[in-house]
Formats: sequence, structure tokens, C-alpha cells
Amino acid sequence: MPTLSPSMSPALAFSALFIVAVLAMVATKLWLASRQTRFVAAHRDAVPAQFSATIALTAHQRAADYTVARTRLGMVEIVLSAVVLIALTLLGGIQALDLGLSDLLGRGYVGQIALIGAVLAISGLIDLPLDYYRQFVVEERFGFNRMTRGIFFMDRIKGLVIGAAFGIPLLFVVLWLMKQAGSLWWLWTWAVWVVFQMLVLVLYPTFIAPLFNKFEPLKDEALRSRIEALMQRCGFAAKGLFVMDGSRRSAHGNAYFTGFGAAKRIVFFDTLLARLSGSEIEAVLAHELGHFKRRHVIKRMVVTFLISLVLLGLLGWLTQRVWFYEGLGVRPSLLGGNEGLALVLFFIAVPVFLFFITPLNSLSSRKHEFEADAFAATQTDAQQLVNALVKLYEDNASTLTPDPLYTAFYYSHPPASQRIDKLLAHA
Repeated sequence: MPTLSPSMSPALAFSALFIVAVLAMVATKLWLASRQTRFVAAHRDAVPAQFSATIALTAHQRAADYTVARTRLGMVEIVLSAVVLIALTLLGGIQALDLGLSDLLGRGYVGQIALIGAVLAISGLIDLPLDYYRQFVVEERFGFNRMTRGIFFMDRIKGLVIGAAFGIPLLFVVLWLMKQAGSLWWLWTWAVWVVFQMLVLVLYPTFIAPLFNKFEPLKDEALRSRIEALMQRCGFAAKGLFVMDGSRRSAHGNAYFTGFGAAKRIVFFDTLLARLSGSEIEAVLAHELGHFKRRHVIKRMVVTFLISLVLLGLLGWLTQRVWFYEGLGVRPSLLGGNEGLALVLFFIAVPVFLFFITPLNSLSSRKHEFEADAFAATQTDAQQLVNALVKLYEDNASTLTPDPLYTAFYYSHPPASQRIDKLLAHA
């Protein structure tokens, strides 16, 4: 249990650092977003020469307007999220919740889990109107929304129930380890977290995803034969090929791998199958198989687990520092039971500081996408992947002219022009 220090200077210093970091994060996000909207709008009236033969001006303008609308809504979210963050921390929101819930439920496991749940509930309720506006105003305006309001709210109820079913037991174990496992509790917690993540990877495709969408085996025999031949060439084994009713919610198309080990499966959105030819679908899948062959998924998992180990080690150190609590607007209890409080403060504050390494993660992801494209070009016709990408860019209203700096900071996939140039070099 931390002991109170007579000096507040470390707490004040940490408060100042936190404020500076929040302001720097918000300013950077707003600056990048404003660059994106200006750049996209400035290039709205001319299709890039590289796409002039394949994408109509009206489709290009629709993509520009869609990008600007989403980015402007994102700017509102940036400001609102920062206000909520400051209100919960430095303005005493979490302090008030902690005192109120501890009076009502005590400082045991129930009270601490209730505190974490209350903070998550507040964040979710604040995000709900923006999510609703995005789905039923922005997505509706551009013809992407196919979700009913009933599905919208039911999805959130299901997510809440599933989150509670998995999250409450996990939180109980973590809080127990923090209290009972000594100074290396964070190492044991990391081991539990890794096992939990692996368990979710196994359970998601067969137990969780079907609660939200309907999955049916791929019935197109010609396409199935083409895909199975591709998987055999690539040495990839999957538990099945499935079609998901993505059209119930959106007109966007996609395909993805899910699961882990023997539970791996390939999933196609029905909207994707309706738009692409067999050879184009094969090329898209070859790209996804490229991630598998180049071990991108494993590499990302390893990096994620290593980062989580470092962060939990940092949390283990910070839980014993009173200035960490006080610097974020909370006074820890002398009676103990501060473990839940530490978790809440850490996991709402740490993203502020991790934001500044976003470009490194984006750069790594874009590198992996180029590698997956290069692999696809060795297994299928590169021109077919180009054709598929052009259709997907048009159908998903993805801008062809993003701001270069915004792209470098955020984009997990290379811009269309760069990606297609590299693919055409393989054609």
C-alpha cells in the first residue's frame, strides 16, 4: 500500500506533464485532421491520372465528401474525448466515483470492479450519440448504412453482456493477483492476459462472432475450388470457408481470417462476393494469405505481448507511487483497496502517451501490406488484385488523395497510388 508523501511536487509535476501530453495529443490530432480535410477537398474536382480510366469523377467526389464528413466528425470526438478525460481525472470524476462506490460497496473486489465498470459505462454512454450519428447520418447519407436501429442497439447490448461475461472474471483474477501475488503480480497478470487473449482468438469465430452475424459455408463450388487450390499452393489449412451477412449492417465489403491454430477460418462479406469476380476474389485472398506466409499475425502478436509486458511492469511500479494517483486527480485510500483505481487511471492515461508512437505502428503495418501484396503477385495475377482494389476503393468511398502527413501518421494500409504502382511493377 502506498504511503502519502508530505510533498505534492511530484504529483504536480506529473499533472503538468499529463496536461501537456493531452494538449499536445489533441493539437496534433486536430492539426492532422484539418490537413486531411483541406487536402482531400482541394483535390476533389479531378481524378488522379492513374485512376482516370477506371474511376468516374462522381465516384471520386463522393469519396472525398465521405472522407471529409468522417474526418470532421472525428474532430468532434477528439475534443469531446479530451474533455471527458480531463473531467474524469484532474477535475475529480474518478475520485467522486471511487468515494461514492466505496461507501456503497466497500473497497473489496465488488467495489473495485464496479468502479471500473462505471468508468467504462460513462465512456460508452458519451460515445453512443456519436456512434449513432456516424451510422444513421454519415453512413446513411453516403448510402452505406443498412443497419436498423434495432440491430444498432441490440449489438451494443450483446457487446455489453459479452464484455461482462469475459471481463468481470478477468478483472477479478487481475485484482486478486495485484493484492495477493506480491511485487511480481504484474508478471503473473501478464501470463493470465496472454492466455486470455489466446482463448478469445479460439472462441471468437465459433462462439462470439455468430452472436452478431450469420455465417454460412461458401456455396459457390467453382470459387471454392479456386480458393482451395490457392490455399494448397500456399500451404494454408483452414477449418472452413464462410460467407458473412455483412450486408445486414453495411454496404462496405471485406474479407478476413479469424481464429487461431486449428480454429482458423476464412470469412467473406456477402457484399464482397457480389462485387468481385472469381479471379479478383482469389487475388484478395492471396493477399490475406501473404500475411500468413510472412508471419505478420505472429509478429504483431509477439510485439503486442511484449508491449503489454512492459506496460504491466510500469503499472506495477506506478501503483506504489502516490504521485501517480494524485497527479491524475485522485487521492488513494489509506485503508488499501486501490488496485481497481490504479487500473482505471493507468488504462485511461497511458493512451495519451502512447499516441505519439502511432506513426511507428502505422509504418510497420504499411510495410506488412506491401509484403502481402508482393506475395499475392507471386501466387495470382497482380492485375487482378489491382482490379479488385480499384473496385473496393470505389465501393468503400476510400479517398484516392489523402494528405501525405496524415497518411504517414495514421494509415495502416498504403495509399492507393503507392500500392497499385508497386503491384503493377509485378504484373
